[in-house]
Amino acid sequence: MSKTKKIGLIIFIIIVILTALGVYFYIQINDGLENLENIVIEDIDLSTVEDGTYTGEYTQTPLSVIVQVEVFDHEIVNILILKHDNGQGNPAEVIINSVIASQSIDVDSIAGATYSSIVILLAIQDALS
Repeated sequence: MSKTKKIGLIIFIIIVILTALGVYFYIQINDGLENLENIVIEDIDLSTVEDGTYTGEYTQTPLSVIVQVEVFDHEIVNILILKHDNGQGNPAEVIINSVIASQSIDVDSIAGATYSSIVILLAIQDALS
């Protein structure tokens, strides 16, 4: 086999391996995101949460959120999103307004940003649990 054919074969094998790895990781990420829809988000009993500022986080690749939740007199008075790594999920950040208004994490996700909405709610749940 000539040197050119060997190099071509090696390049072909590398491309096949990289493609297989890419497909594998894509499937893993997609499965993880789809599983978010099956997670039951337990509402928080705010009567048990003392005044203070709490930090929570949740990650489901490729999404990652860190929030800071401020509680006063057993009410959520402020939520700051300290970090939100997302694809196109920036519109989900308005979900914090619904949480504050309803004093509950049992709110509807933001259309078009469902996965980011769920990850934000799970980070809030983490902070207050």
